[in-house]
Amino acid sequence: MNQPDSLPEYYDDLTLSFEEAWGLITAGVTNRNSPSHMPVIGTVDALGVPQMRVMVLRNVSREERTLRFHTDSRSTKAAQLHHNAATSVLIYDAAAKVQIRISGKAEFSSQGDIADTAWLTSTPFARRCYMAEAAPGTPIAEPSSGLPTWIEGKQPDEAQLADYRENFAALLVKVETIEWLYLANAGHRRARWHWDTGQHAWAGCWLIP
Repeated sequence: MNQPDSLPEYYDDLTLSFEEAWGLITAGVTNRNSPSHMPVIGTVDALGVPQMRVMVLRNVSREERTLRFHTDSRSTKAAQLHHNAATSVLIYDAAAKVQIRISGKAEFSSQGDIADTAWLTSTPFARRCYMAEAAPGTPIAEPSSGLPTWIEGKQPDEAQLADYRENFAALLVKVETIEWLYLANAGHRRARWHWDTGQHAWAGCWLIP
C-alpha cells in the first residue's frame, strides 16, 4: 500500500528499494515491453573512449549476480571486453520514474553449457544474425545485412545454423554495483549497493540525488 502522499513503500526504505531494483531488472527477461528488456551497455575501447549500444537482456541470475546477453564473438565489443572487462548497464523506466545503473565485469562464454544452452534456446531467426559472412562492423562497399544471399528473408534450420555456432558467445556481466535513482516531486531518492566479497553480501547506502 502506498503512503498517504502516494509515494511508494520503497521511497524511504533501502531494503525495499533494492528489491524493487532487482524486480525491475529481472522483468526485462520475460517482458519485451519492459524498459530493462533492451538496456544500454557500455564498454571502453583501447583508447579509453566509452562505447555504448543497446542489447537484449536474455537472462538474470540474482544468486550468481549475472546478467546474460548474446553477442557475435567476432564483434568489436568482444575485442574491447577481452582487453578491458569493465562494463556498465543503464536502464531507465519512465513509468516507474527509476534509473538503474549497473557496473561489473564481463565474462565471455563461447563454449560449454552456458553458451550451448543459450544457443539452443534462442530462436532460429535470432541465431540467423550469426551467419554473417564477416564480423559486425566490417566496412562494405554497398549496404547489406551481411548474410549469405541464400538465407536472406528466410528462417534457417538447425543444419544450416550448425556451421555458424562458433560465431556465437554468451556475454555475462558479473554485477559489482547497483545504483538506483527514484524521481519524485517530493524529493528524489538515490542509493547505491556494492557486493562485499569479504561478507559475501550486498552493502548499501543512501546518496544525495
